[in-house]
Amino acid sequence: MTTKDRIYRSPAAIAGGVLLLAITAWLGIDALVQGSGRVPWLALAAMILVIPLVVAFTLRPAVFAGQDQLRVRNPIRVIVLPWSQVAAFRSSYSNEVVAASGTKYQLWAIPVSLRARKKAARRTARAESGGRGGGRTRGMGGLGFPGAGSTAAAADAADGPLRAETDKIMDELRELWEAREKAESAQGEVSVRWAYEVLAPALAGAVLLAILLATG
Repeated sequence: MTTKDRIYRSPAAIAGGVLLLAITAWLGIDALVQGSGRVPWLALAAMILVIPLVVAFTLRPAVFAGQDQLRVRNPIRVIVLPWSQVAAFRSSYSNEVVAASGTKYQLWAIPVSLRARKKAARRTARAESGGRGGGRTRGMGGLGFPGAGSTAAAADAADGPLRAETDKIMDELRELWEAREKAESAQGEVSVRWAYEVLAPALAGAVLLAILLATG
């Protein structure tokens, strides 16, 4: 039975990419239609350069976790790691997968949110405090009495430490790796492919823009 890959992407990056593409298209098309002289050509070259880069760094990144391998689609590369070739997953200021060779690959689609980590840590501290019986709520007349807040905090404390969303994703990847790394179908070598579909148009736009600026 074939199991579908788990796909991880950044909703914030996708939303930002769509917004940037809309702004680029609006300004570029306006310059193409309304511009005179060299302006339309400059606008066209800029669009050819900018649009692939925006797509590459916002819409393109994704992580595909299957039963046999991890496929990491970064802005300008696609890395395929069979689970047997994964040595570790690391999270600090960025999320990374470390290959058995020691090479590190950043997971662009799973960005670290320090703010979310701090928020989760504060909620965990409050939950643990409430779970120990220290949580009280204010009732009528300012009198303190045990209430729903204490019960909810105790329930949160029983569930264990709260985690930021991307940290939960990294935990899922570690669990899948540990479960599948020794499977026969998860053996193989690491492969890395450059995303020429991104690099080629961006390079063409950069060359055209440089020529237009140099001959201006």
